[in-house]
Amino acid sequence: MPEDSSKSTPVVLILGLGASGEAAARLLLHQGRSVMVVDAGTGPALEKKARIWQTQGVPVLLGVRNLPEAQIEFVVVSPGIPETDPWVRELRERGVSVISELELGWRACKSRILAVTGSNGKSTLVKLSCESLQAAGLTAVAGGNYGTPLSGLACMDPAPAWVVVEVSSFQLEAVEHFVPDAGILLNINPNHLDRHGTMERYTDMKARLFGSMDKRHVAVIPEVVSDRVMRALPAGCRVATFGLSDAASFYYSEGCICGTGLTKPVSVKGTIFDNEIMGVTAAACVAALAGSGVDPQAVGAAAMTFQGLPHRMQKVAEIQGVSFINDSKATNLAAMSAGVQMARGPVRLIAGGLLKEKDLDSVKKILVNRVRGVYIIGKYSDVMAAAWRNELACTVCADLKEAVNRAWREAQGGEVVLLSPGCASFDQFKSFEDRGNQFSEIVRVIQKGE
Repeated sequence: MPEDSSKSTPVVLILGLGASGEAAARLLLHQGRSVMVVDAGTGPALEKKARIWQTQGVPVLLGVRNLPEAQIEFVVVSPGIPETDPWVRELRERGVSVISELELGWRACKSRILAVTGSNGKSTLVKLSCESLQAAGLTAVAGGNYGTPLSGLACMDPAPAWVVVEVSSFQLEAVEHFVPDAGILLNINPNHLDRHGTMERYTDMKARLFGSMDKRHVAVIPEVVSDRVMRALPAGCRVATFGLSDAASFYYSEGCICGTGLTKPVSVKGTIFDNEIMGVTAAACVAALAGSGVDPQAVGAAAMTFQGLPHRMQKVAEIQGVSFINDSKATNLAAMSAGVQMARGPVRLIAGGLLKEKDLDSVKKILVNRVRGVYIIGKYSDVMAAAWRNELACTVCADLKEAVNRAWREAQGGEVVLLSPGCASFDQFKSFEDRGNQFSEIVRVIQKGE
């Protein structure tokens, strides 16, 4: 009987056959490495993908409970698998290197990298950064959590001048040497604590973005940030801050980004960045470009033609003077607060779902000042109503359709019916996209019958 080649030839083991795992497999095959994939899951979709990979000579093991007895060169782990997973622990106890797909892609990428992390607003900043680099006359593509995984972008030929990647705390758990040319921490608010356990641990994961930087790199951080982040910044790296006060390196003020070394302010007047919430996003982008030797005025040019992403303060309709805004991507309270502040008019807020946080008082002041009624749906509707009903008009609704229709009946001209849930969607919907699409469809029905 021939010897089992998996026991004699070192393989790169991929944990998880999702988008990241498949991108990693493609890159590794491109590099001429031997690859094996394992996934604890089963089902028709996974089985179909497994058959495709097996035709390319990649063994795929589904429904796995124990790691294969292969000689392993190193391991690429899916962002969905935490560092506390028994597989990851076992591999590290064996002395095997376990890295994220982000790390793998970075090692192979020939482009300069601008990496964006944070709790809210990352995708918008990635899009603005990519379009700003393009406006400066540079080739640039966006990816990471925003779209194509970095391992996929690393295979591009010719390589673009820049790759802009959205980076999650899940991916940063398993980086070893990952270092972007410019890294932006947009914000840190309570999020993913079900995985990371504490706010301190979550902050530490985000700060890994900067861990390998030196004087060649620029770290872009908010003007007010925790000591944990400051301690994580290597002594040699360059640091730029952004915010709303002139104490920051770059700051938003009255429709412009002002700051250190700018020959003139960068105008974002009349764009979606012309407010204090989105203005700091533009300021972060200016800081990253300026710190990378790219003309920061390109940010203003990109802002003028910028089209917002779906499910992020997306205007669905205006009916009899009432605006309907889909902000379904607001899956935590800080994002909901930002949505309420950005709404142009008094708000009828639709909120609720799977609550990620316990401190509901943190947003109460903003809600009291801007919201005329809250229409609450989902698993934690009673908890949210109990926290707010003494100071806000709260209505618990059975589902999204009831919430939208009640808000519409009670709204007056000049008001905004805003879906900004502040919660995850999976109690009643397939995803935040599904939730936003259902909201838009309900509004279209109202519009037809007005």
